[in-house]
Amino acid sequence: MSDSNTLNTDNLKLVERHYLLPFILITSLFALWGFANDITNPMVAAFQTVMELSAAKASLVQFAFYGGYATMAIPAALFIRRFSYKKGILLGLALYAVGAFLFIPAANHQKFSFFCLSLYILTFGLAFLETTASPFILSLGRKENATRRLNLAQSFNPMGSLCGMSVASLIVLPNLISDKRDAAGNILFPTLSEAEKASIRLHDLAIIRNPYVAIGLVVLVMLIIIALVKMPDTTGAGEKQNSVRQTLSNLWHNKVYREGVFTQVFYVAAQIMTWTFIIQYADNLGINKATAQNYNIVAMILFLCGRFISTFLMKYVNGRKLLAIFGIGAGLCALGAVLIVGMPGLYCLVGISIFMSLMFPTIYGIALENVSLQDSSLGAAFLVMAIVGGALMPPLQGIIIDQGTLFGHPAVNVSYALPLICFIVVTIYGIRSYKRSLHL
Repeated sequence: MSDSNTLNTDNLKLVERHYLLPFILITSLFALWGFANDITNPMVAAFQTVMELSAAKASLVQFAFYGGYATMAIPAALFIRRFSYKKGILLGLALYAVGAFLFIPAANHQKFSFFCLSLYILTFGLAFLETTASPFILSLGRKENATRRLNLAQSFNPMGSLCGMSVASLIVLPNLISDKRDAAGNILFPTLSEAEKASIRLHDLAIIRNPYVAIGLVVLVMLIIIALVKMPDTTGAGEKQNSVRQTLSNLWHNKVYREGVFTQVFYVAAQIMTWTFIIQYADNLGINKATAQNYNIVAMILFLCGRFISTFLMKYVNGRKLLAIFGIGAGLCALGAVLIVGMPGLYCLVGISIFMSLMFPTIYGIALENVSLQDSSLGAAFLVMAIVGGALMPPLQGIIIDQGTLFGHPAVNVSYALPLICFIVVTIYGIRSYKRSLHL
C-alpha cells in the first residue's frame, strides 16, 4: 500500500492536499520519539551490568523515562491551550535536545542517577510532542477517518523504534566490554578488580552516551525546519474556550474517554514490559545481550508490519472490533511466554508485537472521538499521562525476575503474567466500546 494511494484515494481522503506538508513533518516526529523509546529499553540491561544493579533498580530507567510523561503532560496541554500546537512542538523539541545532551555530563560523572535525570528531562520534551502531535494529526482532516489517519501517522513511530533498536544492537551492546563472557557464558565483569571495572565503566558509558548526543543534533535540525514552516491553526484559537474545570467535567462524564485513559495505562505498561525484558528472557536461555536484542528488532519489525496491516484493515473492519481481536491474540501469545520454557516461549513473546501494533493509536482515537475540539488538548494530555503505566509496572516485573524461580518455573517467564492481565483489560475495552458503537 503506497503512501500516495493511502493519502489520496476515495472521496474521504485521509489527508487533504493543503494539510499534506504539515502532516508529513508532524508524522516525522513520531519516528523521533520512537527512537528514544526503543534505544532506551535495552539500556536497562546495559546499565544493570555496567553499574552492577539489580533488575529492579535498573528498571528505574523506565521509571524516570515514563515518569517524565506523567509530570509534563498536563503542563503541556495547558501550554497548548494558551498558545498553539506549533509552539508546543517547538518547546517539546527543545526539551528533547536538552535531555539528550545531558548524557555528556552524566557519562563524565558516571552516576546512574544522573542518567535517570537526563532521561526524565528528555521525556518532558516527548510529553510535549505526544500531547501535541497526536491530536494535531486527528485534526488534519475529517473526523470520520481520524483514527485511521492517526494509525497511519503512528506507523512511522516503529520506524524510529527500529532505528533505535538497531543502534542498540549493532553499535551499543556489542561494544560493551562489561558484557564480555567466558566460554561457559558467564559475564566476566563482576570478577574483575575495581581499577579494571572503573576503566571499563568509563568506556561503556561513553558508548551508551553517543547515540543520545547524535539524536539530540537531529532534533535540533527538526526544530529549525518546523520553526520555519507555517502550520495550520486547528486548535480553535479564535473560539471561546471552556474553562479547565468545565473541560475536566466534560472528560470525566465521557465514559468512553474515561475508560480509554484507564485502558491506555495498562496497554503502555504491557508494551514496555514486553520489550524491556526480552533481553532478560533470552538471557535465561543462555543468549547474550547483543544477540537477544536481535529478537527485539524482529518484534519491532512485526510491530511495524502490524501497524500498516491494521491501518488497511480498518477500511473494512470496525476499529473497536479489531482492537478486541488483537487483544485476544496478544493475550494468547503472552500466555505462551508464561507457560512455555525454551525457544518457543521466546517466539511467543516476540509474536505479541504484531498484536500490540494497533493498540495505542486505536485506544487514543476511540477515546477522543467524541471529545470536543475545545477539550481535546487536555483530553490528549491525560491519554499521554497514561504512559505512566510504563513507569509503574516494569519495576514490579523486575522484582519478580529478581526472584530467579517461582513455583518451580523461571521467574522471568512468570513475570509475563503482568502483560497478560493488561491485554485482558485492552480486550474488554475493545468489546465494550464496540458494543456501544452499535447503539449509536
